[in-house]
Amino acid sequence: MKTKPRAQKPVRSSVSSARAKSNRPAGGTTNGYNPLAGERIQAILGRLDQLYPDVKCALHHSSAWELLVATILSAQSTDVNVNRVTPGLFAKYPTVQAFAALSPEQLEPDVKSTGFFRNKSKSVVGAAKKIISDFGGQVPDDMDKLLTLPGVARKTANVVLGSWFGKGVGVVVDTHVHRISRRWELTKNDEPAKIEQDLMRVIPQDRWILFSHQVIHHGRNLCLARKPKCADCPIEPLCHAEDKTWTTVEVHKGAKA
Repeated sequence: MKTKPRAQKPVRSSVSSARAKSNRPAGGTTNGYNPLAGERIQAILGRLDQLYPDVKCALHHSSAWELLVATILSAQSTDVNVNRVTPGLFAKYPTVQAFAALSPEQLEPDVKSTGFFRNKSKSVVGAAKKIISDFGGQVPDDMDKLLTLPGVARKTANVVLGSWFGKGVGVVVDTHVHRISRRWELTKNDEPAKIEQDLMRVIPQDRWILFSHQVIHHGRNLCLARKPKCADCPIEPLCHAEDKTWTTVEVHKGAKA
């Protein structure tokens, strides 16, 4: 009686054997593989939808101004830490006008635990003053205008435009989106502005806002920076990152954060 051949076990912990088998460059199309193929992008988006169907911005806020402040404070800090700081901060200074009346030195003690508090205090107070003087006390809903505010670059502007105004004019590239988009071979670039442009070319525009939220949550839940939980990840079969902790597919040299 013939016996069924045993199924080959996936590689665990070490990906050295898969690495040795793979001769494909990251982002290449050798042997027909194209990391930017439409069907692969759709497969990734579909699995993100299954994992995180209704995710929202993790920063707590009740207005565009509160979201702007929280996003500025989140630089080099965690959302959890920022969410601990902002309730007391917004209770103490409930309006843009209240922030604009401060000096940066007055704000520093309230935001010290978020790190880089001197620069952040200057940015928040400066943004408040400019919103009062140039925009009638209202956070603008336009990219170019937002970029004139102290402490606001494209990432912060995209967060405010997407999460508060519902305008998908770009892709938020935070640390999670930065490293995961490189691991998934959606970009070879290392500069956030260039990564954003690469993602805008391959991700449908109506998904730009949700995609960022989903990837950020994925980076916190499964695709951890130091030890990704590849064995638990439904996107694992589509991921060829060379620094995987567990793999069922070939890995590609250079596909890493």
